[in-house]
Amino acid sequence: MAERKQRGTRQGRGETVPPRKRATAAPPSTRLTHVDATGAAHMVEVGAKAETAREAVASGEVQMTAEAARLLAAGELAKGDALAVARIAAISATKQAHLLIPLCHPVRVTGVDVDLAVEATRVKITVAVRAFDRTGVEMEAMTAVAAAALAIYDMAKAVDRGMVIGPIMLEAKRGGRSGEWTR
Repeated sequence: MAERKQRGTRQGRGETVPPRKRATAAPPSTRLTHVDATGAAHMVEVGAKAETAREAVASGEVQMTAEAARLLAAGELAKGDALAVARIAAISATKQAHLLIPLCHPVRVTGVDVDLAVEATRVKITVAVRAFDRTGVEMEAMTAVAAAALAIYDMAKAVDRGMVIGPIMLEAKRGGRSGEWTR
């Protein structure tokens, strides 16, 4: 509230903040849903939406040296079973996405499937999240993939600090007003 009253400067910094531009009506397909009429970010109202079955599948990977992949697959990393830790990290992150993504709604997750496939120089991560709610679970699925990737990095960094995470992407979503989408 204090910032809204002091539009000219940021509190304590003396920086000039330009006034917000008034949003103009745009066609529904191009209107930003997480921005109100004044241009301020806001959480979308979903109370009137019907509760339906929702599902999202996301994927990502962690690229690493062949030695790191071998040790990880064999469960021989000094920190322990990286795949078990990554699986738990993904499930936990699914349930915490609304705390990490500012405009993400909490949803009633009904199921999470985590697939971790170790290949020659990478771990392929796929997460499917299901919920019965008023909004989709795309953010939960992608957050879960990111958390699994970070857990793998943490568990294997003593062997390979040069691991690369990504890309993380939505593969498919089902349910809700927008229906089905597949990459």
